[in-house]
Amino acid sequence: MTTQKRVLITSALPYINGIKHLGNLAGSMLPADVYARFQRSRGRETLYICATDEHGTPAELAAIEENLPIAEYCTKWWAIQKELGEGFGLSFDYFGRSSSVQNRELTQHFARVLWERGHIEERTTRQVYSKADGRFLPDRYVIGTCPHCGYDRARGDQCENCTRVLDPADLIQPRSALSGSTDIELRDSKHLFLLQAKFSDELRKWIGERHEWSPLVSSIALKWLDEGLQDRGITRDLAWGVPVNAETWGPNPDGKRPDVEGLKGKVFYVWFDAPIEYIGSTKEWADSAPAGTNSRDWKSWWVGDDAQKNVRYVEFMGKDNVPFHTVGFPVTILGSGEKWKLVDQIKGFNWLNYYGGKFSTSQKRGVFMDAALEILPPDFWRWYLTANAPESADSSFTWQHFADTVNKDLADVLGNFINRTLKFTEGKFGAVVPEGGKPGPKETKLADELERRFGIYSVFLEEIQLRKAAQELRAIWVLGNEYLADAAPWTTIRTDKDAAAVSVRTAINLIRLFAILSAPVIPFASEAMAKALGLDIKTLHWPKGKIADEIAVLKPGHAFTIPPVLFAKIAPEQIAAWEERFGGAGP
Repeated sequence: MTTQKRVLITSALPYINGIKHLGNLAGSMLPADVYARFQRSRGRETLYICATDEHGTPAELAAIEENLPIAEYCTKWWAIQKELGEGFGLSFDYFGRSSSVQNRELTQHFARVLWERGHIEERTTRQVYSKADGRFLPDRYVIGTCPHCGYDRARGDQCENCTRVLDPADLIQPRSALSGSTDIELRDSKHLFLLQAKFSDELRKWIGERHEWSPLVSSIALKWLDEGLQDRGITRDLAWGVPVNAETWGPNPDGKRPDVEGLKGKVFYVWFDAPIEYIGSTKEWADSAPAGTNSRDWKSWWVGDDAQKNVRYVEFMGKDNVPFHTVGFPVTILGSGEKWKLVDQIKGFNWLNYYGGKFSTSQKRGVFMDAALEILPPDFWRWYLTANAPESADSSFTWQHFADTVNKDLADVLGNFINRTLKFTEGKFGAVVPEGGKPGPKETKLADELERRFGIYSVFLEEIQLRKAAQELRAIWVLGNEYLADAAPWTTIRTDKDAAAVSVRTAINLIRLFAILSAPVIPFASEAMAKALGLDIKTLHWPKGKIADEIAVLKPGHAFTIPPVLFAKIAPEQIAAWEERFGGAGP
């Protein structure tokens, strides 16, 4: 449970290369946003940081394909990803870039400190060299068969099928990702290694103290330790990345200085500098503050006693990213000997698949963020992906399941409640909250059940149990429908107008409450709900008192308008068209 005054949230950095699919959204950025919105609504100082991951071979290969200079390519796609994030309502406090000056300086700082403390050493390694390309081929420039699972398109840094971390030399039948040539050989190359192995005991103790971590995250982390933690190469033979500035380093504890000439032209491995960009992006946020203000102190979030005591740090990511955040990045932090903030909670996710298979950009299979926003409002996607978050196991997207979820939950339950409440009230009492009557047993029963459900919902959000939170939120909406059906104002108005006034007055107040409680998950609809009641969603905060009071805030005479249909139902012909366009269950 959150007790710290401030909450720092990061989601795994999306790769710069192209549009991200719904699985990327569901496994990091969206759940982080739901959690950030919830924390802000509770009045907690919250900082949600993300950025594009711009270094490494994916960026270089993609830039070559687009025939653009790598820096220009990254600038283009950073702007596109930022715009798409905003389209989905992702409330980043700052969306930075791992190619920033701030990240370069911080990465070089950590490398220097780690060297001078004896946690980095030089090794001459055998690296894959392509004769056809006339260059070394680091990590993702090499494709081959995974020695662990037999997947025949494993990359040289990680097998996306079994998630095992690899070195290019591990691959069976390796070939160049640039030319496809198998005319490759191993040659000597000087590189830097982060000495992870000597941190095994310290990491095991630290991981053992992280009681909030899910079995998914803990098991992945402990598996690495149980198999024997290996030292990790943190440099590559590339032109694009954070340069190794070894000439600025002092001697290590043995009095040795780095081989500046041997390290010339090398850059840091993307998985070394990318997590550091969480800090770098926070510094970008601070540096972007308006001139003359000192309101953004990035260090208070990340380093020093204040950060240790008063900041709760939560990371969101897919399961393939877990090893780097439970081993690599913590070793960087611990090895520095400085008071940097270590993560408190890692929320890891399984895969969201598409009809049981993986999303595929190359095969145009699945739904990507730009197309999703093109065909439907963002809240449709936000609700479905939250209600079906792949927390305990992989989940599979199908168009029929998506449509059923949206139609039943958003249209039939929430949308129907809002529409019939406001239309009936306008028709019988005018477009204002009606006066007359006093709350009775029905309203007391409703308030008691809402109080119970609200408490459970808040706990699930605090614990980041998103599927359970969505189920509880839907149950809260259902309470409104059940109350209205029981009160039946369309019947009672014939004989007892005051009783009808009480029930619709309560129902209108429920719309206000629903807007507040739904805002972390479906912020656009919540804003429209509040606006219909003449309210600004930004001024509405998480209930702190009795729910009975919350459903009596809007007094008689308060004006409202009837909003346009919030959740249009998805029709069978739309499902068929989308299966044809995006791929479905197959022939």
